[in-house]
Amino acid sequence: MEINAAFAVLLAMANTALSFRTFQNPNPRPEYTSGQVHNDLMSLKMGRYAMRQQAGEYASAMYSNSTVSERVPCVNGYANEFQCSNFDLLYFATHADLGSAEGRGSSSWGWTAKDGREYIAIGQADGAAFAEVTPEGKLDYIGRLPQPDGVEPSAWRELRVMNDLAVIGSEAEGHHVQIFDMKKLLEVAEGEKPKTFHPLDDIESLFDQLPLGRTHNIVVNSELNYAVSVGSQPRSSRFKGGLVFIDLEDPKNPVLAGYQADDGYIHDAQCIIYKGPDARYVGEDVCYGFNEDTLTIYNVTNKANGTIISRMSYEGAAYIHQGWVTDTENQEYLLVDDEYDEWDHTTFSSDGHAITYIIDIRDLENPTLSGHYKSAVRGIDHTQYTKDGLVYQSNYGTGLRVLDITSIPLDPTGGGVKEIGFFDIYPEDDDLEDGGVVDFLGTWSSYGLFASGHVVINTIERGAFVVKYTGS
Repeated sequence: MEINAAFAVLLAMANTALSFRTFQNPNPRPEYTSGQVHNDLMSLKMGRYAMRQQAGEYASAMYSNSTVSERVPCVNGYANEFQCSNFDLLYFATHADLGSAEGRGSSSWGWTAKDGREYIAIGQADGAAFAEVTPEGKLDYIGRLPQPDGVEPSAWRELRVMNDLAVIGSEAEGHHVQIFDMKKLLEVAEGEKPKTFHPLDDIESLFDQLPLGRTHNIVVNSELNYAVSVGSQPRSSRFKGGLVFIDLEDPKNPVLAGYQADDGYIHDAQCIIYKGPDARYVGEDVCYGFNEDTLTIYNVTNKANGTIISRMSYEGAAYIHQGWVTDTENQEYLLVDDEYDEWDHTTFSSDGHAITYIIDIRDLENPTLSGHYKSAVRGIDHTQYTKDGLVYQSNYGTGLRVLDITSIPLDPTGGGVKEIGFFDIYPEDDDLEDGGVVDFLGTWSSYGLFASGHVVINTIERGAFVVKYTGS
C-alpha cells in the first residue's frame, strides 16, 4: 500500500473513532442555561483570586525587582527566572508601573497606527493602560483610561480594537461599554506621559443599553464596523447574555443594531465574513459562539434577525470558552479551548494537560470534532488567536505557548500539530509534576498579531511582558 493511501486509511479510522464524541443540536443542559455553571466558575475564580491576594501575590512590589528594560536571551531554557523556548524576554513592567492601583491584569489587544507604530491596550481591574511597543520591544507607557466614576474594580475587563477604536467592557455593574479613539495616544506629548484620560469626557461615547451595564466579553468585526457585547447580565433580560450588536459607523453615536439570544448565554465569539468552503454561506456574516456547553454558529448578516446555523458539542465538554478559526480566508477548522475540562479532569484532559480541540467546520450545518492537541505540560488553557499558520495561546500558569498548526488541513486529528516555542511567566509551579499547576493564575491574555513579531503577554499577578520569537 502506498504511503499516501495508508495515511488516508489511518486518518479515516481516526476520524471514525472520534466521531462518536460529537453531538449535533444537543439538548440544552439546565445547569448551563440557568447560569449555574458560569456563576460557580466565577465564584471559584474569585475565591482563588482572594486567596492569592491575601498572600500578597497582587502586590506589584513583589515583582519590582523583576523589571526588565533590556533584552534577556533565552539561554539553556531560561530568561532570568522564566522558563522559555525560542522566545527572548525584551521587557517587563509591573501593573503598578502601568498605573494600576489594583495590581491585577486581564485582557489585552494591539493597535497599529497608520505610520506603522504599534500600541497595546492592557486590561486591568481598575482601567485600561495604553503603551507603545517600541521597535526595540520596550513598553512606552502613555496613559490610562479608568473605569467610570463610582464603578467598582472588576477582575473581568475585556477589550478589543476595531480599526482605530478601543472597545472596553467589564463585569462591573454600571460600567457599560467605553468607545475610545486610539489616535488620542498620538496626541500625548512627552511631558504629559503618563496621561490619565477622563472615563467619560475623553471617550467617543458610552454604550449604555446593557442590563446593569455588565458585559463579560467584547468582540469586534473590523470589516463591518460593529462591536458585540457578549455575555451581558442578567440572563433573564431580553438579551439573555447572547450577542448584542453595537453599530459603530458613527463612534460618537453607537446604535443597538440588534441581538441574538436564541441559544442564551455566550461566553465569547468570533464574528467574521465567511469566505468558504461552505458555498451556501460565502459572503455572509458568521459568528462562532462559544456557549459554555456548545459551539453555536450563527448567521448574523441581518443583525435584527440573526439565525442559528448549527449547534454542536462533544463528549467531556465542560466549559466551551473561546476559539478562533485556523485561517480567516479559508474557514475549514476551528480551534477551541475548554476552560473547565482540565479542572474537572474530563475525557482527554483527565491528567490535567491543556487540550486544544479541533473542530471541522467545512460544513457549517454539521460541524464535528476532528481531533485535539495535548500540551506537554499541565495547566488550563484560556485564550488563543491565529496568524500565518501559528496559534498564540495564553494558557494561565504555563504562559504563552505557540503552536504550528499548518498540518491540520492534511491531518485534522491534530497529530501533526507541534509546539515551536513558549514563554512561561509563572515560575512558582516549575517544580511541580509535569511542570505546571492546574489553576486560574498566570497569564490572562497574549497578543501576538503585530507585524514586528513582538508578543505582549498580560498576566493577572505580575504585569506585562514583551517577548519575541527567535526560532527559524
